[in-house]
Amino acid sequence: MTEIRLDETDRIEWALKAFKRQVQKSGILRELRRRRHYVKPSEARQLKSKAARRARNKAERGKRPARS
Repeated sequence: MTEIRLDETDRIEWALKAFKRQVQKSGILRELRRRRHYVKPSEARQLKSKAARRARNKAERGKRPARS
């Protein structure tokens, strides 16, 4: 659980900024987006395969010599 402790003199803007930073670090929003919709295992495999294919193609494009 993300928690920010404030004193009487602390500003709300600072508290919001610190809270957002902690939420970002903990990965809560990323996990929320990932769990928003159920993805069947077969669909997850397809997505993973497509991502690997894209990464492989991108790496190959970087290795090719430039045309003049």
